Amino acid sequence: MSASFDVAVIGGGVNGMVAAATLAKAGKRVVVLERSDAIGGQGRIGEFAPGFRADPLGHDAGWLPPPVSRELGLSGLERVVPEVTVSVPVPDGRLALSRELSSAAAAIRRFSPKDADRWVGFCTRLAKLSGFLEALYVLPAPDIDSSSLADLLPLLGVARKLRGLGKVDMVELLRTVPMSVQELLDDWFDCDPLKAAIGASGVSNIRQGPRSGGTAFVLLHHHVGAAIGAIRGRGYWKAGPDALNRAVAAAAARFGVTVRLDAEVQHITVKDDRVTGVVLSTGEEITVATVISGADPARTLLGMVDPVWFDPEFLLAVRNIKFRGNTARVLYALDRLPDSLQGMTGVLSLAGTLDQLERSYDDAKYGRCSEFPCVELQLPSLRWEGMAPAGKHVAVAQVHSAPYRLREGAWDVARKSGLEARVTASINHAVPGFGDAVRHVEVLTPVDLEARYG
Repeated sequence: MSASFDVAVIGGGVNGMVAAATLAKAGKRVVVLERSDAIGGQGRIGEFAPGFRADPLGHDAGWLPPPVSRELGLSGLERVVPEVTVSVPVPDGRLALSRELSSAAAAIRRFSPKDADRWVGFCTRLAKLSGFLEALYVLPAPDIDSSSLADLLPLLGVARKLRGLGKVDMVELLRTVPMSVQELLDDWFDCDPLKAAIGASGVSNIRQGPRSGGTAFVLLHHHVGAAIGAIRGRGYWKAGPDALNRAVAAAAARFGVTVRLDAEVQHITVKDDRVTGVVLSTGEEITVATVISGADPARTLLGMVDPVWFDPEFLLAVRNIKFRGNTARVLYALDRLPDSLQGMTGVLSLAGTLDQLERSYDDAKYGRCSEFPCVELQLPSLRWEGMAPAGKHVAVAQVHSAPYRLREGAWDVARKSGLEARVTASINHAVPGFGDAVRHVEVLTPVDLEARYG
């Protein structure tokens, strides 16, 4: 054995680094084993063309639980929320939703006075319900199969939080969570572009359409931590797209975590029902008493551990976990920025109706890449300096519904080129001149994203 630690954390993504730093602060000897040449996991920045950089999976800053920030003493994490958080094309321009309630209502009033009048009530309700999820997320996860009083205490905490909503909002939460996002938005609004701008958040990065049950919960989930009125607007880190990764890495170093790069774990060794260590791809063995894995359940439990240590029923349940990536990314290096994109630090969502989102999902459901993919465009180079050479820009397109497995065969150069052509045409329709500004394109299918980010 070449080394000995109390805990090995597999994966240097933000979750793994938070776990490592927290355990090290508690006095444990912790090693992080990252298979790539840099930590950061899904938040890594990469250069996709000379001088052009992007973090393909970074859609917003997400939600940082306050207890995590306090426990680790994280700093340098100032958040910027764009004035216009999301916009969607309409026949005579764009419907732009401001983070300011009155400004957004005024923009909506051009299309539907009724919807404008309901805007404040909708945003207030959305904030209350997502605020309950925020409170729920910081509670210890209850063991719902346990009958002991100690294990049931977290459930009592959930009940108290639920009652704290009040009767009306408590009933609304229980009604909303299982709904489809289309049903929820149909209850509130008439304007199709408005519903599409909001509803795209309910199907982001999942293999479901807006008419699927539970997508209203996904909408709430993506608004945890957002201010009232900031639809799709949790913002971005002022210090850069990797600001959270850098802050957590600094905390881990401060508490004495050992980080090893290019260290891919091949096996987790077990003896007498106890973890004894890990074996790297180089053959090196590291002695540990505890392993925390940031890899997916199938890779961890089916690929790294001898199945003799698990019940057959448990292994079957793990094998039945479905990994169905449904989102692609298209990265654009631009020689110039079209006039209509100047100053856009929010999201441009190109789906004008929920029906378009649903049809795109229908294609993916049957293994087809949609002829009319739903695209959301962001411009990292308008948010942070250094993402592109001077005068140039980076655009990142998130593409809904590009299935992991295509019915006609594997993703190859021709099929990736076809996806890129459709995405560029979609953007060009809403942003005239966009295609003429493109210098270089990189397409990342769900298969590519899995290979790069796990």
